Amino acid sequence: MLPNEITEVLNRPLSQELLARDLTRLAYVARDGTPRSVPIAFTFTGSEIVMCTTKNAPKLAALRANPAVALTIDTEVHPPKILLVRGRAELDVVDGIPEEYLLMNGSYEMTAEQRVEWEAEVRSLYDGMVRIVVTPTWAKLIDFETTLPSAVEELVRQRAERQAA
Repeated sequence: MLPNEITEVLNRPLSQELLARDLTRLAYVARDGTPRSVPIAFTFTGSEIVMCTTKNAPKLAALRANPAVALTIDTEVHPPKILLVRGRAELDVVDGIPEEYLLMNGSYEMTAEQRVEWEAEVRSLYDGMVRIVVTPTWAKLIDFETTLPSAVEELVRQRAERQAA
């Protein structure tokens, strides 16, 4: 996909709604060669998807060996709204807690008091974290109204051809 095509998909209003959510599913190839998909909090900077993890997370060795990733951000309603993204993970080890980590966990339902306790716990636990930064190289939005999975699009086309014959 060309960069302007990716930007067009990511700038659609529904994509922006999905990119404002809390959780994505990060898919990658583990060190043993098997696929993994893990839920992880994220934030979108306007051009990059940023996730944060512990410095000792097993996924880091896998991402260093093979940085190709896929992300899924979706809704829990029918019909589902789905944003699919592919890219390469860049790992950025940082001291302390990245600001993105504090922001991406900001919409969970916490009272102000719980938020203070949570942040104190986070700061006491982590001396640093790793930012997983993905710049999208491919994106597709599926809303089941104006866009469909490619396999379903093919079935719709075939049905139309049969009906026209």
